[in-house]
Amino acid sequence: MNPFTFNTSKSVRFGTGALAQIGDVVSQQIGQRVMLVTDPGMMATGIIERALSLLKEAGVEVELFKDVEADPPENIILTAAAQARQADVAGIVGLGGGSSLDVAKLVALLAAGNEELKDAYGVGNAKGPRLPLMLVPTTAGTGSEVTPVSIVTTGTNEKMGVVSSVILPDIALLDPQLTYGLPPHITAATGIDAMVHAIEAYASASPNNNPVSRLLATQALSLMGRSILTAVNEGANADARADMLLGSMLAGQAFANSPVAAVHALAYPLGGHFHIPHGLSNALVLPHVLRFNIVTAHQPYAELAPFAFPDLAKLQGQERAAAFCDKLSDLALACGLQPNLRAMEIPREILPRLASDAMNQTRLLVNNPRPVTEADALAIYRAAY
Repeated sequence: MNPFTFNTSKSVRFGTGALAQIGDVVSQQIGQRVMLVTDPGMMATGIIERALSLLKEAGVEVELFKDVEADPPENIILTAAAQARQADVAGIVGLGGGSSLDVAKLVALLAAGNEELKDAYGVGNAKGPRLPLMLVPTTAGTGSEVTPVSIVTTGTNEKMGVVSSVILPDIALLDPQLTYGLPPHITAATGIDAMVHAIEAYASASPNNNPVSRLLATQALSLMGRSILTAVNEGANADARADMLLGSMLAGQAFANSPVAAVHALAYPLGGHFHIPHGLSNALVLPHVLRFNIVTAHQPYAELAPFAFPDLAKLQGQERAAAFCDKLSDLALACGLQPNLRAMEIPREILPRLASDAMNQTRLLVNNPRPVTEADALAIYRAAY
């Protein structure tokens, strides 16, 4: 067995109604004066109001930053970090979707005052220290609450990552009730995103692909494969929502240590140029990347397939891997997601630009089980069109 490293958040608290713990946990483990990082959409849900009330009851003073944007640009992160420093907070709480959690990670890093954002991009460049950090997800998709990754939009349309175990949070607090109000299309897109995390982690060519990540990936796919359609169609179904949130976290733990690959690399330019939500971007290219991969590396997908779709157990080898690709495509459609790039009104003439931009995602492409050239990327985008 090859040597490997497995890192995850120090503490995970999961349970229906777990938000009720936020005051006591923050007071005891994060600090008496914290910044709560969230977005305008969350402000309209009543969840933030409840969290603020619980924190106040526990004697915690809160500096609120509520201006997180989807695909957060650098200026949002820098503004939040400056506000945290000025308020002299002792810790950070991120509450919301993946963008809010990603911003909270970097605010915790930058507010400590020893690093600049431009120096933290890449793998292992963020050195710390950081402020104490708790993350509370309200979507079942990114797994950001247990990953050492934060994605930032730089310039006009390019995304870069900060990847470092330093930004793994101290506490991940997961309450399925916080996801009950998610609209079907967000439930679908974030759910497919989480499934992609499990699939790419299991098949990753990373030298740190390991038995722990693979085990977590299979459990994640089992939970989400059986529950995603129910969660989409019955938003308040407690069992389905719990399965999806736990599955998303397990997939996050998996890819945090066995990194994702070409699906994400080809999804990022779609988000950068057209502001397509990340989960939907993944869904649009997922089956086409996998069909490309199984030509030379079908085995991991054949192994995974029955965990998500038990009826595929009757097939074998390449046939099972191909059926897995088809099932994933059918699942996205059944969830109500758009079927192709054309449906997103993406002009066909920009596909070469997307392929060129995807090749900048070297951090991700190196993990793909089949090497991807620019010509390959263009062919995949054309297949997805």
